[in-house]
Amino acid sequence: MVHHLTRDQARRIIVRAQLLDGARPGDVVEVAEQLGYIKIDPTAVIAPCEHTVLWSRIGWSYEPGQLAKAVEIDRQLFEFDGAFRPMSLLPLMKPAMRRWPERENTRQWLEANTRFRADVLARLRAEGPLEAGAIDDTAQLPRKPDGWSGSNVVTMLECLLRQGEVAVAGRHGRHRRWDLAERVYPLDLPEYDEEEAQSLWDARRLQAAGLAKQRSPWTPVGTAGEEARVEGSAWKFRVDPDAIGALEEEEAGRVAILNPYDGMLFDRPRLEQVYEFTYVLEQFKPKPQRRYGYFAHPILLGDRLVGMLDAEVDRTGDTLKIAAVHEFLPLEEEEREMVDAEIRELAEWLGVDPAFSP
Repeated sequence: MVHHLTRDQARRIIVRAQLLDGARPGDVVEVAEQLGYIKIDPTAVIAPCEHTVLWSRIGWSYEPGQLAKAVEIDRQLFEFDGAFRPMSLLPLMKPAMRRWPERENTRQWLEANTRFRADVLARLRAEGPLEAGAIDDTAQLPRKPDGWSGSNVVTMLECLLRQGEVAVAGRHGRHRRWDLAERVYPLDLPEYDEEEAQSLWDARRLQAAGLAKQRSPWTPVGTAGEEARVEGSAWKFRVDPDAIGALEEEEAGRVAILNPYDGMLFDRPRLEQVYEFTYVLEQFKPKPQRRYGYFAHPILLGDRLVGMLDAEVDRTGDTLKIAAVHEFLPLEEEEREMVDAEIRELAEWLGVDPAFSP
């Protein structure tokens, strides 16, 4: 069966899958279970990505302590590869952990550092959880410089994380605290073989995306869901069947201000095909080449991306300094009021006053 979707329908499916429609989720875990991951990024022009992502879904009732509790106390989420993920995904990741690493140079580095590996694990077993800086570097073969910050200890910990032997137990500020995986992850998780785990993971990715290109390196979903076509696009898509059924339900649109690293924006080709929106992060562009601002936040109105918010928190003056609200097309008065109201909600959540530039 092939589903034929209008662009409006395709956008509604994506917005609902990303929990950006009118029906707000109730808590952090509900968001993580649906989205599959909540990206961690410290850039705090307005607020760090993980907190903005959760605020844009949950709204004013979200507090950063709720995320820390879900990760460090309730153990319903875990940190892996730069994101917080629901613990229900861990069993689907275990087969890949068992075969990691696949790159020969990484295998060789680990084999050359067998004693170093044992030292790190022994230190965690005796004293964990620990920050990387508290663990001695006894590497037999130092890592090659790659232009990124880090150390032999951090490299070994991240290797052990990917192999499922250690885990991030929590954070002290932006610093990760490491411990043995058996002390962090539940011990009664289900086991899957590689094929079953991959199939279930593909289905979870499609659930979070709602709609994805059939063969996409950005959102790999395999053969999950059902085939779909979207008006104006030559692509073959996969669509979540449950999302098709939900199209009959009445939609309640709202405004959402999206962090530039929000998962909604990750699949750039899909944004162009479905939203006719070419998104370029201007963070790394020279200032004269920026059109919307250093870390401008896209603005979603209903199922349309309508503009960019160029703003920055000024903690010394307790204000959200709004340099510009760039409208892709002129908004109607009621729409502009909705956008302004959401900006004021954002400022209130941050505990500052909005300050619109003249």
